[in-house]
Amino acid sequence: MKVQIDKTYPMPCSAEVAWGFLQNLEAVAVCMPGAKITERVGEGRYKGTVTVKVGPATMSFRGEVEMKDVDPAARTLRLLGKGTDSTGSSGASMDLTARIESAEGNFCNLVGASEVSMNGKAATFGGRMMNTVADQILKQFAGNFAGQVSALQSQRASPVGMGGGAPAAPASVPPRAAGELNGLALLWSILKDWLRGLLSRKTP
Repeated sequence: MKVQIDKTYPMPCSAEVAWGFLQNLEAVAVCMPGAKITERVGEGRYKGTVTVKVGPATMSFRGEVEMKDVDPAARTLRLLGKGTDSTGSSGASMDLTARIESAEGNFCNLVGASEVSMNGKAATFGGRMMNTVADQILKQFAGNFAGQVSALQSQRASPVGMGGGAPAAPASVPPRAAGELNGLALLWSILKDWLRGLLSRKTP
């Protein structure tokens, strides 16, 4: 089963700051709920895990991600990812093109277009359910990404060499762990989406 996902998220920073952060794959991975880079296996290639917690149960997925086709002039890059769960019963692959677009003022947009393929047990989910889950994951990711680039933007705006001004901030912001992906929250979002669709069909 394949799902096409296209999203745009406004970012509270300049395009230059967001583009610089986007190229740091290890920092960007920390913004993804439940994701963790475990090993660098080559130029632009990493191994990692994704952990999903549903009540008392925890599921782990292992895979690889590779950064390709980096275009600084267009502020665009491509990410290829693939992985399987710990039981080997489900697999997924992703082809994502991400870019940073300038916006009015000192702001920008994070734009992503991806195709996700699922097989095994994971493919039994319907396309609509997969899109609902993806929406929730990406909202959490965008929020974490925005927090990181906002901090970097603030560093650049800090006064330097001014009497009584604040001391210069460090050159980088340590990425904050996004924590495990909350499966119960995703299931609740799916249920609300299903009920909303059911009620809308019954409304004359």
